[in-house]
Amino acid sequence: MATPARTPGRQVNLIQALALLLAFLLMAGIGGVLSAGLLIPAVAGASVIAGATTTVFQDLPTELAEVPLSQKSTVLANDGTTVLATFYLENRIVVPLEQISPIMQAAVVATEDKRFYTHGGIDPTGMLRAAAKNALTSDTEGASTLTQQYVKNVLIEAAARETDDATRAAGIAAAREAEGTAGISRKLREAKLAIALEQKYTKDEILSRYLNIAQFGASVYGVEAAAQFYFSKHASELNYLDAATLAGVTQSPTRWDPVVNPEQSTTRRNVVLGLMLDQALITQAEYDAGIATPVLPVAEGGYLNIQATGLGCMTANAVASSGYFCDYVTKVISQNPAFGETEEVRKALLYRGGLTITTTLDPRMQQIADEQVKGGIPVDDPSGVASAISVVEPGTGKILAMAQNRIYNNTSTAGPRETAVNYNTDSAYGSSKGFPPGSTFKPFTLVEWLKEGHSLNEVIDATRLQYNLREFNTTSCGVNLGAQQYKFGNAEGKGSIMSVLNATKNSVNSGYIKMASELNLCAIFEGATSLGVHQPNGEPYPVLASNVLGSSNVAPLTMAAAFAAFAANGNFCEPVAITKVVDATGAELPVPSSNCRQALEPRIAAAMNFALGHVFEGTGADVGELDRPSAGKTGTTSHNEHTWFVGYTPQLSTAVWVGFSEGTIPVQSMTINGKYVRNAYGSTIAGPTWKRFMNAASEGMPVVDFSAPTTLEVDGDKIAVASVVGQSEDAARANLKAQGFNVKTSETPAASSAPAGTVAATSPAAGTRVAKGSVVTLTISSGPGDPAAAAPASNPVATDPAATTDPATSGTRGSGGTGPADGGGDKPKKGR
Repeated sequence: MATPARTPGRQVNLIQALALLLAFLLMAGIGGVLSAGLLIPAVAGASVIAGATTTVFQDLPTELAEVPLSQKSTVLANDGTTVLATFYLENRIVVPLEQISPIMQAAVVATEDKRFYTHGGIDPTGMLRAAAKNALTSDTEGASTLTQQYVKNVLIEAAARETDDATRAAGIAAAREAEGTAGISRKLREAKLAIALEQKYTKDEILSRYLNIAQFGASVYGVEAAAQFYFSKHASELNYLDAATLAGVTQSPTRWDPVVNPEQSTTRRNVVLGLMLDQALITQAEYDAGIATPVLPVAEGGYLNIQATGLGCMTANAVASSGYFCDYVTKVISQNPAFGETEEVRKALLYRGGLTITTTLDPRMQQIADEQVKGGIPVDDPSGVASAISVVEPGTGKILAMAQNRIYNNTSTAGPRETAVNYNTDSAYGSSKGFPPGSTFKPFTLVEWLKEGHSLNEVIDATRLQYNLREFNTTSCGVNLGAQQYKFGNAEGKGSIMSVLNATKNSVNSGYIKMASELNLCAIFEGATSLGVHQPNGEPYPVLASNVLGSSNVAPLTMAAAFAAFAANGNFCEPVAITKVVDATGAELPVPSSNCRQALEPRIAAAMNFALGHVFEGTGADVGELDRPSAGKTGTTSHNEHTWFVGYTPQLSTAVWVGFSEGTIPVQSMTINGKYVRNAYGSTIAGPTWKRFMNAASEGMPVVDFSAPTTLEVDGDKIAVASVVGQSEDAARANLKAQGFNVKTSETPAASSAPAGTVAATSPAAGTRVAKGSVVTLTISSGPGDPAAAAPASNPVATDPAATTDPATSGTRGSGGTGPADGGGDKPKKGR
């Protein structure tokens, strides 16, 4: 806690304070500084002001409460060298005395306290001279030693840490009081503390502390930060001209600031050069050369080489427009308990703690992400459509890039297309409310489908476009969906009987709602939660039938992290932006963990990669595969308001969102980036942006394949088609449906030895092992005819099931079950 600005005890008037100070000076002149400090109570006790002066001096503190100096924090990219931004309340870098040039040390001593190495904390000679001058003239002259000035700066620094505005202001004012009774009281306090401090530290230790705490300009603290700011060099490299300039600033940091007031700074610098010459620190030639050189930038004939220290995340815009990522990092620090118990403590750590924060941002990928998201839709595009991209590394959760087609600006003067809202993140980390993911949410239903023992080539009846909400199983989570009718549509057609693989690659809404109706709906969303999916406000993603199609909002970063688990063989890692934090002492602080965990069995992840790899044959056909193994999913909301592409390779997972950030505004019938867009789909802008980024970002990376899926997840536990030849059509249908097959009847009967009207044959033939849900077609007998024609109608049991398997249900690339895929939630195959 800071030393109080005023201590309890009896107050003294001006005459009493002056008497006390005079007694102190007289005793200091006779018996030395230390004895004066000890004997003042006795001297005062013998005077007419004994009671008051004794009380006030005894009540003054004897130990200076030194707080750690406020230092700037630096945010770095993952290379450990690229500076994204700095944060500070005081731009300061603390360095030891040996890292400050000797001429800089000497210049300060010569200017501020030439008897520094001979006095004991106060300078009686200087104080008497200043007192006499101040009494006889209108000029004022200070007499504080470097030790006293250090004491004053410590008191100011401590007062600045107070959280209460009034207390902070009063403390700083008290530390700076210079006139009247209050000023003399401050001098007494400084004197007593300075005497005690001289007994605690060596002269070099005091000088080091002073050079690190002193203000060297309107916005620069400490000699190292000043050297970097004014001269683009370290304090160890300062020459005599640099040193004279800085040594002159501390007397009045704003008045003598070389940037704010270069002419006045030149005048003050020349005074210091004169003092250095008088004390033989420089030669006459150096003095003459020095005063002939103006305090101006090098380009104007001077020697200043200003290296402005940017404050905050707007400066990160200069590094591949990483302002939004920088802002995300600051939100993580201010909100995560790993950095302190309260938000106030965490912010103080960022702005005063001198942290070196190494982040996960890859500068190369960030540059590519920024270029491609703005290449898809320029910042100033007349359409006003927004776009964002989040990139996560599978298996680690590291956020490698984060960009959007807006300019980061967190000020009240933000211009058009400038905002501090981060479209990539949750509300707490960027104020965005997220966006409906549309069909990019469908893979979480597919995960549960596989976990419950179904396969990709299982055939479903995707013809229904209406369900009663009671048909969905929510027993395990106790959610009551009601009994209303849930109606929805497909982008194309009414749907049909199809394989789950076809429903996936063509993003068929009716197929996925059918799948959800056969599953535990609660488990679908529990599975999504295990992959990190949540609403932008931090709440769980709602258990609703409509959310199978992604109706509620989610953040792009959330989707990129979830899909990264597919790429990492089911290993889900929470997205992280910080890998290392080192404080001003060099100690490493704990950082938020990615908490990687096995959210999916590797076999399920392999099947997901296989299925989503087929999307490039369906709704992602216009996007096209990368030049390496990849998978992904398109997403489009009902009226083309929000479109997505979330895709990945084993090394990168990337989510791209496109839409209006202002709300649910259809992206229809408008020109975007010079091209007319009738209806935006996931493959219109989001998909191509994803592909351009992934191809460029993956350059130089080894080509890695996904693990192969097992036959069980692709084809399932195949069932042998029962022999129903000779049965009535109704009986055959009932028997085959009981096996789990879909059944249809051929419109063309066939001559057969089977009685007319009964089943003459099936396709696939009896005994053929096919996936559950497959369509079995019945051919009805027209009765005996030509014996040669009737012979095959006996339809014997197949002896080689593999040879008679319907190729439409095999697990090869491009397979997809029976029936057309004529409906989806996203753009269909090429042609629109």
